[in-house]
Amino acid sequence: MNMRTPLKNARRLGSAKEGADHFWMQRVTAVANLFLGLYLVWLVASLAGADYATVKEALGGPVNAILLLLLIVSATMHMRLGMQVIVEDYVTGEGAKIVCLLANNFFAILVAAASVWAILKLSFGS
Repeated sequence: MNMRTPLKNARRLGSAKEGADHFWMQRVTAVANLFLGLYLVWLVASLAGADYATVKEALGGPVNAILLLLLIVSATMHMRLGMQVIVEDYVTGEGAKIVCLLANNFFAILVAAASVWAILKLSFGS
């Protein structure tokens, strides 16, 4: 029994084989963001009321810096994937869709690069 529609048979187009990867990457980054976000909330709460030097020293420590870098990478990947889905679903023109997808990628890279630079500057000193 053939489950293909007549249009599918005429075009001979199959799966692009990318949907599952996108789906799983979004779920994995969401779980990572949950744990790393809770860590960030704990870190900020523990540093509440501390002076500038204490906060700078704490954020520049190796464990905190690594976990914050992981959060930055995971959050920007998750943001980029989520916006990509929104653009693909709701932007109708092909030209506008391409421009929006490029802007989405460049914005995510810009946010990640600026955030990573800030953490590395804190970690290695100015």
